Amino acid sequence: MIQERYPEFSKNAAWALALPGLSFWLFFVKCGLPIDSVNYCFLRQTPIMPNFFLDNQDILFHLEHLNLREIAEIQERDTPNGDADYVPDSIDDMIDNYRRILEIVGEVAAEIIAPSAEQVDADGNTHNAAEGTVTLHPLVQRNLDRLTQADMMGFTIPRKYGGLNCPITIYTMATEIVARADCSFMNMFGLQGIADTIYAFASEEIKDEYLPLFSSGKVTGAMVLTEPDAGSDLQAVRLRADQDADGTWRLNGVKRFITNGCGEVLLVLARSEPEIADGRGLSLFLCERSPAVKVRCLEKKLGIHGSPTCELVFENTPAKLVGERQRGLITYVIALMNGARLGIASQSLGVAEAAYRLARVYANSREQFGAPIERLAPVAEMVTQMQIAIEAERSLAYETARVCDLENNLNRLVERDNQNLSDAERREMKQTARGYKRLNAMLTPMSKYYGSEMCIEVTNKAVQVLGGSGYIKDYAAERYLRDARITSSLSLSLL
Repeated sequence: MIQERYPEFSKNAAWALALPGLSFWLFFVKCGLPIDSVNYCFLRQTPIMPNFFLDNQDILFHLEHLNLREIAEIQERDTPNGDADYVPDSIDDMIDNYRRILEIVGEVAAEIIAPSAEQVDADGNTHNAAEGTVTLHPLVQRNLDRLTQADMMGFTIPRKYGGLNCPITIYTMATEIVARADCSFMNMFGLQGIADTIYAFASEEIKDEYLPLFSSGKVTGAMVLTEPDAGSDLQAVRLRADQDADGTWRLNGVKRFITNGCGEVLLVLARSEPEIADGRGLSLFLCERSPAVKVRCLEKKLGIHGSPTCELVFENTPAKLVGERQRGLITYVIALMNGARLGIASQSLGVAEAAYRLARVYANSREQFGAPIERLAPVAEMVTQMQIAIEAERSLAYETARVCDLENNLNRLVERDNQNLSDAERREMKQTARGYKRLNAMLTPMSKYYGSEMCIEVTNKAVQVLGGSGYIKDYAAERYLRDARITSSLSLSLL
């Protein structure tokens, strides 16, 4: 019956179902099927699979009770859609899409990413010292490929550039889900903020060239900030940016502790004004991976082994200026850090959720003194405290994301040459945006700090609940604890 009513379904059904359900939403968009028909064929022909979104009642609760209409309305207002053929028909349609997108992420996380996390942690990535390059673990590359197939690599990028135009609130939920599957892989999925920075501050030429590459999954990015002598104190950055005779910028120097430094597109903080020693002398540049950027080493870390942390050497690397000179740290990186703080909060939630669920299952199944250990008061108290701490941080992080969405979109509408705004409306938006900015300045460091401390405490308690089993590699508890430590160890500049 469905095939007769929708011929396009017959032509593409084999393709859609061959991806174990990962792309059924995009398939629905391309074929024009109503969602009830898609659900019918999907449920009838595909067995119920694990899903890290659908099995989390607290995320579902927040999705139901957040004012998504307010977020979606301002997110969609005057957004550049270009010639995209998947623009929602209404706000209700967009809100429905948010849930569908999270279902896809939840399915990829549960079926593809989580089962490979242990092997990736054991093997890590490969440094090709002679070439100065990195080869990602095959399973890490597979994870990226699957998310690319599901069109999940342009999460917050406008549809004009091939993205999904999702708000930060939905992206925060998605990064938590991915972090639950593999904390280290979330570092790569969570770097989509690089594209947001390009969209917010780069020229139209740069946006048109690079944003479609991010959306299509052809490139990944890195924010290249830290140096051996400039960690938390980014004003001390020394990497030089000089213009040659034909006006091309060239980068020279060393960067360290760069997450995904082997990525194809690098946003580099460099000193363009050598006569100015503080942050006012820094600008932001975009460069591509090339023989002029070498990975000198891969750091050997306590945890997140699947995330390549690189030391980079720049030798006359050609680069493009992002935005204006001297605003690299003061404006652009500060804005980038807001997203990074929220990313760490969602990463903390993900790894804590994974540890809590492991501890809860173990406490239920492990019997001592003739009963499951969850009936012992100290164990029950630990498991309960873990759940309370996670749900408290989730409420804080999601509210922070909501405030970020409202502030960012109000600023977008005010700052662009928007002919649809009256002077009175523009003034009101500016005033409202300033209020959200003050609130955001308080919430983002709070959510990052509490989240990182919470996840270390939760993963530590998970090891305690498992006892001796938590200390050995037969269980994932020790990996969760090792991975969790990165959320608090990251540069103090994120606080």
